[in-house]
Amino acid sequence: MDHDLLAPLFAPLTTLKGVGPTVAALIAKVADGERVIDLLFRPPESYQDRRHRPTIAQAKPGELATLAAEVVRHEEPANPRQPWRVVVTDGTGFAELVFFKFNRERQMPVGAKLLVSGKVEVFNGRRRISHPDHVVPADRPELLPAIEPVWPLTGGLWPRQVANAMVQALTRVPTLPEWHDAALLRREKWPGFVEALRAVQSPADLPGEGNRLRLAYDELLAGQVALALVRGRVRARPGRRLVGNGSLRAKALARFGHTLTASQHQAVAEIDGDLASDRRMLRLLQGDVGSGKTVVALLAMLRAVEAGAQAAMMAPTEVLAKQHHRTLSRLSPAPVALLTGGVKGRARAQLLRGLKDGSIPLVVGTHALFQESVDYHDLALAVIDEQHRFGVDQRLLLGGKGELTDVLVMTATPIPRTLLVTQWGEMDVSRLTEKPPGRQPVRTSLHSLGTLPELLDALARKLDEGAQVYWICPMVAESEALDIAAAESRFAVLRERFGERVGLAHGQQDAAVRDRTLAEFAGGQCRLLVATTVVEVGVDVPAASVMVIEHAERFGLAQLHQLRGRVGRGAAASFCLLLHEEWVNDVAKRRLTMLRDTEDGFLIADEDFRLRGGGDILGTKQSGLPGFRLADPIEHEGLLHMAHRDAAVLLGKDPKLESERGRAVRVLLRLFERTAAMRTLAAG
Repeated sequence: MDHDLLAPLFAPLTTLKGVGPTVAALIAKVADGERVIDLLFRPPESYQDRRHRPTIAQAKPGELATLAAEVVRHEEPANPRQPWRVVVTDGTGFAELVFFKFNRERQMPVGAKLLVSGKVEVFNGRRRISHPDHVVPADRPELLPAIEPVWPLTGGLWPRQVANAMVQALTRVPTLPEWHDAALLRREKWPGFVEALRAVQSPADLPGEGNRLRLAYDELLAGQVALALVRGRVRARPGRRLVGNGSLRAKALARFGHTLTASQHQAVAEIDGDLASDRRMLRLLQGDVGSGKTVVALLAMLRAVEAGAQAAMMAPTEVLAKQHHRTLSRLSPAPVALLTGGVKGRARAQLLRGLKDGSIPLVVGTHALFQESVDYHDLALAVIDEQHRFGVDQRLLLGGKGELTDVLVMTATPIPRTLLVTQWGEMDVSRLTEKPPGRQPVRTSLHSLGTLPELLDALARKLDEGAQVYWICPMVAESEALDIAAAESRFAVLRERFGERVGLAHGQQDAAVRDRTLAEFAGGQCRLLVATTVVEVGVDVPAASVMVIEHAERFGLAQLHQLRGRVGRGAAASFCLLLHEEWVNDVAKRRLTMLRDTEDGFLIADEDFRLRGGGDILGTKQSGLPGFRLADPIEHEGLLHMAHRDAAVLLGKDPKLESERGRAVRVLLRLFERTAAMRTLAAG
């Protein structure tokens, strides 16, 4: 299909008649974009059915009605604070049209016959419509929409402006080839794409569910085909066979001192199969808190070193990078370097030389690992931790430091099945479902903030027994809008009671101050650490056995589970206390109760996804799935998996999308701006 046929859809909103820069900017806020396609892909929130046309006598308070009536008189207000009333009748009774700002005398002269649509109210025994939605001449009924879409609005934007822009935008949509299988359309009774879009955005009747489902499936299929193409591009690149003699692994396991769990063995075997293949690896290693991902990753990295190559591990923060460096240095028989933004001067230059000449086989760091100034002698494996912080394109780029680099991505947060398919469908997946021996169960309990005095007494006893305690607060400083105890004020209260044993760590501190406090907690000098979620990942203190989370109802389930995973790492019995407001809503109660009753991170992740949406899995973005406009992968989960299968079958038969349906799917990819997939196809 000629690319230019779609070009009008990607033109600015200002190319629509009557949409100047000011209106375009307002519509862009609603549509979340400044182009025609952004408006077209912004579905209405609901619909107003204006076909109900009772007489004035029949009109019921609270209902939306369209009245056919004649203007009897105008009642001008005695002062500017009173409304202007236009009295109308249809022979069955009288009604008032109420306006607080009135400049429509020409439109509504006495004797004019009108169609008036709006919500009916009753005041002083008389029916009235305040600020009618529509007033049109009775002989021009076509000016009154029978079914009116309701889009979200912003200050200064009127529904009529959006509707007019939408009508014009729909005229821009060309006739498109059908990218779905005919049998599927017959089975689901779905209309064509353009027909469905018109039915949703400018309906003559209330649109049936099939129109929305059709459009949702279009978007989901575009996403699944795109992911499959990206994955195919990675698979198509030649890899290298990495085969080791196991000597370094054996030494690492001896230092580890524990037997691997069954799922760790399984994950290592799956990774080994990828490394031994002549195709590049792109694998996701996901496991629950404390399931032993780092050991699995190290064994993979050591295999690369045994094969005479290098391996790198990237973490999203310097704190986590340093934590991994300490862990790998303790277990690895091969030297491990640390490269972060904080490594400067002579030390950095020496490290870069070692990476380039190959004398440094293993390196851990932040984004600094993949800057242009960093060259590797032979990078065979890139391990990326906490992958939810990075996008698909970033994951692929990270392997670009070596032409044949394998990529292993690992996450400490179990990912719901639906999110796996939508966001990480280009990867093979290994799951760690057990916890290594020695991990203690964590007893979780719920407490209202009204029991704080008793809880502090219990905490004093635990501290006297030698326990170390985390106290997590949701905010750093007090908020005027929310009555929440902040980390700083809670620190002041606890410091007054427990003295120098209490430390404070949060993201707004100077990094050196925060790192020193975390080091003191890890070393045991600090016994009670008041912190925000900076301790969520990368802090490993086996002696810590108590986790207190204040205002737990304000955290995501997965984030609470992640925080709980900071305790239960040593030999002592461990506890997690979730403090909540005296009164919490039913959803919050359900979430907290579930966390109390299970430590299964996969179950928790699925429930969190359904309750709050995907967003950032660790709760930084609290809800919603990025990148979807017409589909909701939670509501449309069945369609998502159907699209996943459909994409696999399509590309299995037509990997370059050259068939008649394949060419139509290319249009679909362009329509939904799957640019990475289009580049893959263009590259052949």
